[in-house]
Amino acid sequence: MAVLLQIKNASKRYGDQVLMDQAEATITDDVKVGFVGRNGAGKSTLLRIVLGEEELDGGEVSRNSKLRIGYLRQHDPFQPGETTIGYLMRDSGQPDWKCGEVAGQFEIKGDYLEGPIAKLSGGWQTRAKLAALLLHDPNLLLLDEPTNFLDLRTQILLEHFLKNYKQACLIVSHDRAFLGATCDHTLDLTRGKLTMFPGKIDAFLDYQQERIEHDRRVNATVMSKRRQLEEFIAKNRARASTATQAKSKSKQLERLELIEIEADEPTAHIRAPQIEPRKGPALRCRGLSIGYAEREVATGIDLEVDHGSRAAIVGDNGQGKTTFLRTIVESLPALQGEVRWGYGCQIGVYAQHVYSSLPEQKSVLDYLEYVAAPGTKIQDILNLAGALLFRGEQVKKRISVLSGGERARLCLAGLLLSQYNVLILDEPGNHLDVDTVEALAQALCDYQGTVIFTSHDRHFMKRVATCVIEVRDGHVTNYRGDYDSYVYSVNKEIEEGEREIAAARAAKGPPVGKSPKVERSAKTERELRKELSNVERSVARLDGERRKLNDQLLQTTDATEALRLHNELTQITDQLGVAEDRWLELQAELGEME
Repeated sequence: MAVLLQIKNASKRYGDQVLMDQAEATITDDVKVGFVGRNGAGKSTLLRIVLGEEELDGGEVSRNSKLRIGYLRQHDPFQPGETTIGYLMRDSGQPDWKCGEVAGQFEIKGDYLEGPIAKLSGGWQTRAKLAALLLHDPNLLLLDEPTNFLDLRTQILLEHFLKNYKQACLIVSHDRAFLGATCDHTLDLTRGKLTMFPGKIDAFLDYQQERIEHDRRVNATVMSKRRQLEEFIAKNRARASTATQAKSKSKQLERLELIEIEADEPTAHIRAPQIEPRKGPALRCRGLSIGYAEREVATGIDLEVDHGSRAAIVGDNGQGKTTFLRTIVESLPALQGEVRWGYGCQIGVYAQHVYSSLPEQKSVLDYLEYVAAPGTKIQDILNLAGALLFRGEQVKKRISVLSGGERARLCLAGLLLSQYNVLILDEPGNHLDVDTVEALAQALCDYQGTVIFTSHDRHFMKRVATCVIEVRDGHVTNYRGDYDSYVYSVNKEIEEGEREIAAARAAKGPPVGKSPKVERSAKTERELRKELSNVERSVARLDGERRKLNDQLLQTTDATEALRLHNELTQITDQLGVAEDRWLELQAELGEME
């Protein structure tokens, strides 16, 4: 294990905002680290410092002489008319066969490899950038929000790549599912301090919450003890016979200190619009064709969405998810057929074409007061503005000076203050940190209206969706399974494709298209349900053991014991992950039998 990067006593501020205050962290060559923290905490700034694009105000960044950084660039590094293979060869200096081999790991082949890279979707361009990174053979990858705007298939391909990648990674992301699948350590930047946790994101969040609750219990005990001592001192310090005792108690009182609880930062609390629930179909599509004058995207669409549903629109990038959303809200005319909304539907839309047309001269607060439901209290408006990161003087900023991310959050705040009973949300989690995404998910789960939404955040999709609509190969249909089943089916397709590639390389193995899991499909429904019941018991047992070990880890002060408990906790967590994956497989197999 070699140290690649060490941050020592790092200090950085912008005006009155302290981003780092004597912060320290070490990245070794054998870890994949998920980098988390609130929006504006300084994560991207730290990445720029590591890259040498910015300087610290104090402290230093020590780099190993053999450090080779690969950075996933957000801008397009392509030349006019350049093909994908041409870009890879130019960027890496590697021969075409090597570039083609690496590109194949990301399913870049045929016209996608030989055609103009500028004409590819953002997801496919990201695949090409990742292939270019791999060709440079870095030993530390820096990825800043790599899943933004990537479809599920590309996210899973990226996950597979990172799982098999033998070098170190530092990944900034708000996507808990992605971090959980790829990173074994978690680095947190809070109040200027860096904290490295030797575990995955979910374990870190559990640890963080349990530590907060522990500290609050300690503080409650300290406050109770303080009151007892103060009462004793007040009663006895004037008496000669007890003055000595009172003086001793005063010294005890001085030694009692409260623990500063880091999580006492502003926490996102989002309240969904309060509306009357309705029944029956909210949306009907009959014989619908969508697309543009020069190109039909999907046809023969017949589906219904009931009031109270939270329908997730899924499918690869470029298949037509946004086109479908734009058509049902009539910002894009249907090519054929009809879109009919139920009686009394009041529709609120969150999409880029909406938040790019906000009134420029209004302030944040003026706009929110204007769009809020009649009778909304000013404090409720300020509370929601604060949850979406408009705090203090920021509510007085004019919309004309807001960034794209700030405008997006403002539009979302406006919707949540309204009385719409149907919300159409296109990527609502973008521009939000982990805590705020979780708060938004909870608000939508509590919402009594109808939600039709897209998202690339799997944790958010799983939390919110009650039904799934798939856009694929020119069709839009209600998907028969739940979101977990959909993720499993995409993962299975990718894994089978990877097995085919591996078999072709080895020039042997099962015929193309054959799955090595054929024997499983021969199981009867009764056998599958019996195995499912056994797996569910295993999941419950392992989860209980995990919680018990986590409690012991929180309470121990012995370093050796802590290491032993951490190793046991890691083993149990891995076993739990395997059991949960098998549970998903069984659910999907049973779903195929129905």
